[in-house]
Amino acid sequence: MSELIPISLIASPHEEQAWNRQQLSVPVSEPQVRFWAYEAPGVVLGCSQSGLVSAVDAAHRAGMPLAGRQAGGGAVLVGPWMLSVSVIVPVTHPFALGGALTGYRQIGEGFAAVLRDLGIDAHAVTPEQAKSAQERDAGSSLQWACYGGLSPWEVVANGKKIVGLAQVRRRTGVLVAAGLLLSRPDWPDLCRAVGKPAGDADLLALRTTSCAEELGWEPTLPEVAIGLRRHLQETIRSSTSPDSRVFSFGNRLIQNSEADELLV
Repeated sequence: MSELIPISLIASPHEEQAWNRQQLSVPVSEPQVRFWAYEAPGVVLGCSQSGLVSAVDAAHRAGMPLAGRQAGGGAVLVGPWMLSVSVIVPVTHPFALGGALTGYRQIGEGFAAVLRDLGIDAHAVTPEQAKSAQERDAGSSLQWACYGGLSPWEVVANGKKIVGLAQVRRRTGVLVAAGLLLSRPDWPDLCRAVGKPAGDADLLALRTTSCAEELGWEPTLPEVAIGLRRHLQETIRSSTSPDSRVFSFGNRLIQNSEADELLV
């Protein structure tokens, strides 16, 4: 029997954040992995950014929804250019027991390996490399944006950020969330939504890259998700088959060949 890989196509980032909260609202009994794709743009703020912008202001300025997440970090612009993943494990799982950096490392190195398989020169940033980058960027105007800086085990390609990470640790379980840039986001829209200067959009474009920019073409969601699932299975020791070709798309189950048509 083929493994079911959930890829949820959502209209608003509220759905993703609500699912994440729900999973951690009760004790996690077994690892879970869920992939997210987005029909339209939206802004997700870190837990300490509630004063950055209101939902009303974001809707008025850029016509997009705004959601808050339990994890810290900077603002993220989700949209059709991004594939996100939520990895949730019990607190007793080795993935969680190793500490925050262990979870980040496992996810970051998995993303980097999959990107290299696609032909992208990607690697996960070590804590030492991240510290150097943070010292270099001290006082940067982009500290409000997730993709404006680097943290340990986030992924870069040719020196530019392509995968961002966030984590939530609770007594009920641990969540690591990641976002991969498949194509270039609309950085000016993000700056408009949160009331930041247009120049910040130019800086974000300089500090980031995407699969499409690195490859000259954009891989399909199933292509990336299948590779990631295989790596994540090894990491969290899932008991399900790594050779899946069946996806959950909304409320439908679709074969990978059909997914390629629907998700390009």
